[in-house]
Amino acid sequence: MDRIIYSVIISFIFTLALGVAIIPMLRKLKLGQNIRDDGPKSHFSKAGTPTMGGIMFIIPIILVSLALSTRSYDYVIAAVLSTLAFGAIGFIDDFINVYKKRSLGLRAYQKLLGQIIISVLFAFFVYRNSGSTVYVPFTDIQWDLGYFYIPIIVFIMVGTVNSVNLTDGLDGLASGVTLIVASTMSIIAAFATYAMQEEGLIYIAENYKNLSIFAAAMAGGCLGFLRFNTNPAKVFMGDTGSMALGGGLVAIMVLLKMPLLLPIIGGVYMAESLSVIIQVISFKSRGKRIFRMSPLHHHYELGGMPETRVVAMFMIATVLLCLIGLLAV
Repeated sequence: MDRIIYSVIISFIFTLALGVAIIPMLRKLKLGQNIRDDGPKSHFSKAGTPTMGGIMFIIPIILVSLALSTRSYDYVIAAVLSTLAFGAIGFIDDFINVYKKRSLGLRAYQKLLGQIIISVLFAFFVYRNSGSTVYVPFTDIQWDLGYFYIPIIVFIMVGTVNSVNLTDGLDGLASGVTLIVASTMSIIAAFATYAMQEEGLIYIAENYKNLSIFAAAMAGGCLGFLRFNTNPAKVFMGDTGSMALGGGLVAIMVLLKMPLLLPIIGGVYMAESLSVIIQVISFKSRGKRIFRMSPLHHHYELGGMPETRVVAMFMIATVLLCLIGLLAV
């Protein structure tokens, strides 16, 4: 427990320190966000706000989690690599965005291809090291997915990363929601550690403990980032940060054999993603929109709800969903 607390505190302080150093640098390099032409008009004033700020918490998450982890490093290194790999795709996307001065960076198929490759490699690693079973929420059942394990995990990983990315649309939204989700994952990993210790599975217990530290470092990084990202934001995490967070979160749950818990504790991410899918299907099939604008947070924003209230509402929903998720373990 001490290491978990230290992980949050050190990652928080480290992120704050990097924010003070990096934000002026991003401004000097003119790495400002380009706003979508079809987005809410209220967001046009945010054009030029430094982006790619995800670097501020990615570095602390990695360094702190590796420094405080002990003995069995296999799982935490896999989680770190997932974070870095997805973050790298986001970084390239952001760089193209600011370099070419357009609101879209990589083409959709380019991002998707990269995400699938990373997910296949990660799923294969987990399959080879811990088998093809996953826990079913609210039960004691371990479901053996067999040969379907890799394609299902790839779908979950790609879906989660893009859902977190879609959630990053309002000041403090993705970082605030992820702070709560990562904290919950740290608690779940800690419980799993004790369960494995009681069964005498020391190697797995040590790996789970390190995942708990990794999740705590992520929570601390998001907490520190909120200092600069709350409305009005001084910096955006960009795809660099949102994809890195998505890659880290989904890696934790896959390694814990609990990916089926993600739709519950990550319910806000799922709702954001589903709103986009439903909107596209409805518009293409009926020529009508269901939401004022997607993702979902824009629907409420265009309905007259202040941005800060939308963020607060989604964070409250996340707290409730995470409590349900803890009951499901």
